[in-house]
Parts: sequence; C-alpha cells; structure tokens
Amino acid sequence: MSFLTPLFLVGGLALALPVIFHLIRRTTRERTVFSSLMFLLPTPPRLTKRSRLEHWLLLVLRCLALALLALGFARPFLKELTTSDAAAGAARKRVILVDTSASMRRAGLWTEAKARVETVLRSAAPGDQVAVFTFSKESRSLVSFGEWTATPVDARRSLVSVRIGEVTPSWEGTQLGAALIMAAEALGDVGGQKTTGPREIVLVSDLQAGSHTEILQGYEWPKGIALIVEPLTVRQMTNAGLQLLADVADGDRQASATVRVRVTNSADAKREQFKVGWVRAVGEGFAGAPVETYVPPGQSRIVSLPVSGAAGAQAITLRGDDEDFDNTVFVIPPAPQKISIAYLGTESADDSKQPLFFLQRALPATARLAITVVTPVPGAPLPTEAALFVVTDALSSTQVTALREQVLAGKTVLAAPKNAAAVAALAPLLGVAAIPAEEGRPKSYAMLAEIDFQHPLFAAFADPRYSDFTKIHFWKYRRIDFSAVPAARMLAKFDGGDPALVEIPVGKGRVVVLASGWNTEDSQLAVSSKFVPLLYALLEHSGAVRVDVGATLVGNTLDLGSHAGAAKLLSATGGSVEVAAEAVTSAPTTAPGIYRLVNELGLVRSFAVNVDPVESRTAPMAADELERLGVPVAQAKPSVANDVARQVALQGAEAEGQQKLWRWFIIATLLLLLGESLLAGRATRTSVSAAVPVTP
Repeated sequence: MSFLTPLFLVGGLALALPVIFHLIRRTTRERTVFSSLMFLLPTPPRLTKRSRLEHWLLLVLRCLALALLALGFARPFLKELTTSDAAAGAARKRVILVDTSASMRRAGLWTEAKARVETVLRSAAPGDQVAVFTFSKESRSLVSFGEWTATPVDARRSLVSVRIGEVTPSWEGTQLGAALIMAAEALGDVGGQKTTGPREIVLVSDLQAGSHTEILQGYEWPKGIALIVEPLTVRQMTNAGLQLLADVADGDRQASATVRVRVTNSADAKREQFKVGWVRAVGEGFAGAPVETYVPPGQSRIVSLPVSGAAGAQAITLRGDDEDFDNTVFVIPPAPQKISIAYLGTESADDSKQPLFFLQRALPATARLAITVVTPVPGAPLPTEAALFVVTDALSSTQVTALREQVLAGKTVLAAPKNAAAVAALAPLLGVAAIPAEEGRPKSYAMLAEIDFQHPLFAAFADPRYSDFTKIHFWKYRRIDFSAVPAARMLAKFDGGDPALVEIPVGKGRVVVLASGWNTEDSQLAVSSKFVPLLYALLEHSGAVRVDVGATLVGNTLDLGSHAGAAKLLSATGGSVEVAAEAVTSAPTTAPGIYRLVNELGLVRSFAVNVDPVESRTAPMAADELERLGVPVAQAKPSVANDVARQVALQGAEAEGQQKLWRWFIIATLLLLLGESLLAGRATRTSVSAAVPVTP
C-alpha cells in the first residue's frame, strides 16, 4: 500500500495521548462522612505508586481511531492494482505539436521551431512512441504513431526531419485549443487498454495571445497527460497589424467613398509612427499619397482611405513595422460596374404601356451598377458589349444570325414575344425548324404555378414569405409547344399547365423564353414586386453582374454559388481550379489575396481573403492561461529521474482517485468511535454503581 499524502502519517503520534490520559491519576474529590477520630491511633501514611492501566479496551479503541484517521488523511492506494514496479522504465508515448500559424512567419521563429523538434527527438528512447502534428486552423499529421513504430530506430529522426522540412508556416489563424484536444485524444487509451508509460504533449509554439483556446473551457482534460511547453523566443518586439473594418450604415461598400482599416500596435512596441496607403501589388510603393498615423504601444487607431486613390489598387498596406506578415489587407476597391442591355423591339421608349418603358425604369443606375438599355437601329449590327439581349418582336434573318452567334459565345437572351409570329421567329435562334405557338386567352386570368425555386432565377423567392406569385395576373399569353426542343427546362407553368418560363441552352449561352410579356396588355408582371428582383437575378445568372463578396479569412471556404458556363477559380497564389457550369460549390483558401471566379465572358465574382486579425496579437499569452483552462503545464522540463518520479506520482493520483480507500478508513473510524462511546458509557455506569454505599 502507498500513500498520496504521507505527511499526514505524522498524525499517528497522537496515539500517545490516550495512553497519557489513562496513566494520569487524578485525586478524587468525593467526601465520605465518618465519626470522630479521637479514639484511633495515628498511623503515618504510606505512599504507593499506581501504574496499573484501567479500561485497557477503551485505550485500544481510542488508539485505533486515531491511527485510522491518520491513514485516511494520508490517502492510501494499492499500487499494485494500477502501477507496476516496471513503470519507472516504461516507454513514453508523446505527441509533438508544432505551430504553423501565420504568426510563425516572424523572423527566426520557424528555424527555431525545427531546432526544438530536433532536440525533443534526441531525447526519445528506442521504445518510445512519438507522433508529430502541425496545427494552425486545422491539425495535420506529419508522422503518426504507426509510421514511427514501423520505421527503424536509426531512421526515425530522419523521417521527421524530412517531413517537417517540407512544411512552411501557413497564413491561417491559431486554433491552439482544438490542437491540444486532438493531441490528448491521440494519447488516449486504445481499445480499452490503459497506457502504462508516461503520456506527454510537447508544444512548440510562440504562444501568442491571439491563439484561440475557447474550446478548452468545456473540455475535461484527461488524467495522466501532461503538457510540456517549448516556447519560442521572438527577436523583434514591435508588431503592428491591419484589420479591414466593415462599412457603416447599410454595409454597402460599393456606395462608400472611403475604406476603413484599424491599425493595432503591440504593447511592447518600440515604434509609434506608421504610414497606411493603397498598393497595386504586395511589395510595391504606395499608389498615391499615404496616410500617416500615430499609434502608441498597446493601442489602435482607425484610418480612412479615400477610394479616389485606389485606381488599379487591390490592397492596403502598412509601413514602418518590424514584422510584415500582417501588414497587408486585400480589398476590392468600390467602383460602379457598367452593364449594357440591348433591347430588340420596335416600340417607343415613351410608351408607358410597352415593355421598353418598364425595363428602363426597373434598372436605374446605382452606386454599384451603372445599367444602360440600348436600342439598336434596325439593320445596324448588334452591340457586342451587351451582356443581355431582350427580344419582344419578330427578328429579321440577319438579326437572328448575329444574335445566335452571340448566344453560342455565351451570351443570354430574354425572349418575351408579343405574338405568335414573334415566337416563330425564335426557331432559327434555337436551332430548330419550327416552334408551334398560338394565342392563349384564359377565361379571366392565368397565374404562375409549379415554379422551380431551385433555379437561380427563383432562388431569391424560395423563402415562404416571398414565394407567393398568385397576385400576378396574366391576361393573355402565347401557348408554345417546346416538344421540338428536348433540352428545354421548365422553370414555371401557368395554372392551366401551359409553359410560362422556359430556359433553353444554346452553345455556351442560353435563351430564356417568357410566354407572356410584361406590357400592360399582357400581364401585371411589370407593376409587381417580383419584376425587379427577377431582372437582377437574370443578370447575375447570365454572368453580367460581378458579385464582390467582400473580405473573408484565410482557411475559410469560398461559396462560389451558381454561375453561367464553365469557369475557373484564380487563386491568389497564381493557381486555377476548374469549376463546372451551374455548379454550386465551395473552394478552400490557403493564402491571402484576391480570388477571382471567371468564365468565358469575363469576371463573375471576386473574393478578398485576409489573415485573421487576431494573429496580430503577438504578445505572449498569460503564463497561467492554459492552467486556468484545466491543462496541466509542466513548469520545467524534468530530468529522466524526475520524469519517472513525476509519472509515478501522476499514476498514483489517478489510482487513488479511482479507489478512494480513505472513505473506508473514515467509516471504520466512525464505527470505532461509536463502539468506544458505548463502552465508555457502560464503564461509567459501572463505576458509579460501585461507589454508591449499600445501606442495610
């Protein structure tokens, strides 16, 4: 039997107290009435020494109670049940965690980190099990326990050196809490079998204050797993960082005249004067006059940069700092996008009952989009810069041929024929011989039904709050037979079952046919709340509208959404990824910069990706931060003898916590005290009875 707190055994010295109390002879205070002593002869008193113990059973019970109490406070445990004598020589199981976050890009840190890993590997015994992981936002395995065991002993260090030599610090944030939990679970018991040797996590990191450790608050750290920290020393103390701030008001960055950034300076900084300005590429000079700012150590300042100085620029940079890994934020400069729509019809733009009148007023110029509707003169060439073609009347053969070339190249056509003759003129555009059509006149009015809310044109209306199209009445429409066009996709039908909105792919482009016009003679579509969102959805679906999603962080996935035609995602590092047409996909980000999704028509979407701003908090975290979160951190790297003693102590604490033998000692003490009380009461009654004189 072993004891977790053996100093409490000193309390066994209290066993002498009952013996002393029993040996003390107290002079009785009882008085006995006696007659006169005048007739008795005086006799000198004889002194006697009384050394005989009385009530020896009470003495034994009291001594045992004190002994059991001392044993209980010493917290005994059975060593042979959980640890063996060979535990001192058991092999260690160790996980080496290497920080590869963005803050490790500071000068000299990564070189020192690799040297620390080499030092840890040299201390590994042949029987030890070692695994090496890197971590930033996610944890990645470099060498697993299986690979370490399968590799010859003399080649293990070389294996780790080669693997870690292929790694460089990433641009991601530091998820330290998640990495520690992963390492603790990797060291856990496998298959229900307990690990008898020491279990350790060796953390090689700069331990910067921006590390995310929140997840550790709800995690119960496993017993018997210790953390050994190998902190890295920083050569340059000053570090200032940039953070892109959200725009004020409605958050429409395109409508803002300035872009705001926050400049944060470290608490131990030696510099206070900085310059902030636009740059066209990382490493180049400022594109315009920079803004000078004064930021005292440990404080931050907000700097507003005018958009007028961002011509051709794609980033904002900070100058005057010792460490430059977090001195650049990428931003898409606000600028209105020019879009041209070609309207192929014969009516006047001033006729308030015709489609052109409503089309021009439904797409006004905004701070984000400068949309213009052009009406080519009959017989003139079609404008090739037009992103969308709207057809309402019958086209000439020349116009059909030119328009088909545009569609085959990837353009989009919205056909809203006013009559059956205009429908028949669409046949050459679709590449079919004929399209049967006739006028459809419902008894009162028709409504849209069976709408495909999965299609990008109607995706914005998928919410039940906006999916009600019953208030849009169609007085007449064209009953079109699309049986000759097998590739036609039905997007909506009239409540009578006739096609209402159909999409037909033609080459790289598409033709969207609306069986009824939005002129007042045909329908109420132009005066409904659904008309403008449908037009903008069509522009985005055709790839005419460039969607700038603002800034996100490195390591997050980009939501590419749906787009027209096959596209490529151009990364900030110069690579490209093929993206299928109409695919709603996502793509990871590995470096800061501007990511662009482009197709044959040009730019579709832009994404600005930046470093996590908390990586700029490079000051070391509080010394007791991990301890406060329940992670046992070793204060110093122990020697081999101390290491074995510490591991044995940890296993002893675990065994004592499982066995809890002290409870039985306390229960036994209580039972002894109860028996002692009963026995003492009985002895007292016997003594009183013997002292009372019997009267005849």
